[in-house]
Amino acid sequence: MVRMSTRWILAVCFVTVPSQVFSQKPDRELKKKETELQRLRSDIQSFEKKIVATEAKERATIDHLDNLERQSNLIRSLITTLHGEEQSIAREIDSARGSIEGLELQLQSLKSHYAGYVRSVYKNGRVYDLELLFSARSVNQMLIRVEYLKRFSERRAEDLRSIQEKKTRLERENEELQVKLDSERQLIAEKAKEEATLRGKSSERRSLLRKVRKDKQTYQKELTRKSAAAQKIEELIAELIEKERVRKEREAEEERKRLIAARERAKTEKVQPTLPRTSNFVSSTNFHDQRGKLRWPVSRGSVQSKFGPQVHPILKTITQNSGIDITTPAGSDIYAVADAEVAVLSFIPGFGNVVILNHANGYRSVYAHLAEIGVVESQRLREGTVIGKSDDSISGSMLHFEIWHDRDKQNPESWLAKR
Repeated sequence: MVRMSTRWILAVCFVTVPSQVFSQKPDRELKKKETELQRLRSDIQSFEKKIVATEAKERATIDHLDNLERQSNLIRSLITTLHGEEQSIAREIDSARGSIEGLELQLQSLKSHYAGYVRSVYKNGRVYDLELLFSARSVNQMLIRVEYLKRFSERRAEDLRSIQEKKTRLERENEELQVKLDSERQLIAEKAKEEATLRGKSSERRSLLRKVRKDKQTYQKELTRKSAAAQKIEELIAELIEKERVRKEREAEEERKRLIAARERAKTEKVQPTLPRTSNFVSSTNFHDQRGKLRWPVSRGSVQSKFGPQVHPILKTITQNSGIDITTPAGSDIYAVADAEVAVLSFIPGFGNVVILNHANGYRSVYAHLAEIGVVESQRLREGTVIGKSDDSISGSMLHFEIWHDRDKQNPESWLAKR
């Protein structure tokens, strides 16, 4: 009995108690997420009112298309946020279940060992303890056994407390797990509802596009909007160039001050000054060496509208195209043509969702008519990274693509690899 109990005491001493199941998120983070969700829901409702208003005035209108597209963007953002919350809760649920299983095993082990102790006491009573004491071969051994029995008794009382504490904790964590499961079900239901709403909006937009394409006046208005969109792209490019100029000047000044400080320190400490730091943007290849070799931004498609002056097929008017329009099925992946940094994410009437990428050596690429955007500003990309999906437009399913070198528009076809 003594040997078995001693082993049991050592086993219990090595039982570890798991940390808290649920990492409590800071209040500020929870409030920030809730505020973001509320903002998205509020913006979606705002565009819903605009849609109802424009729909009441005129069903087949470009403004109505814009409102539908912007609302769809917001719904996609809401779905993405809800998906992130769902994944976070799912991880917490998995962690909680693992911890609960560990607690249940510990509780079962404690109960099993304690039950064995109770059966032994019931069978042998306290007589066994007296026999253990009187069988001691010396006073010193008897004192050791007295201390052992005292600690063994204290251990039993501590086991009882531990059983009760683990039982209480298990009940509490099971309750918290149920709350998390309820939250997960609510998020999944809300996400499914928003996804159904998005499908409805997409269907409505496709239907409206079919009607709009039959109206000649719509094409004239769309040409005006595209001219304004091209002007907006120029303005965005100019802003990026100015930001780059300011950044380089600031970095050059910081580097100058750092070198002066390094020289002064070198004079005092007699050490070698450190070398100048490299640029903050690193690319595996130089963009200007890729002329005629750039990958295409779509897997399949053909150039529908070329760079430069173009005759409209219906209105027969001449317009200037700042890039090329590549026909590709709606929903196709759109790729970064080279290593880049995401500079601009925007919605421009006439071009829809737009992404502008910064490349090395002052080059930039523009991608317009995107249905979905899968990147964020300042994100570093490698060539071939999917940046979004193509969309349908009044002129058909296409991607509008531009290449700029500083303020100079480039003919993308002279840069893309031959097919």
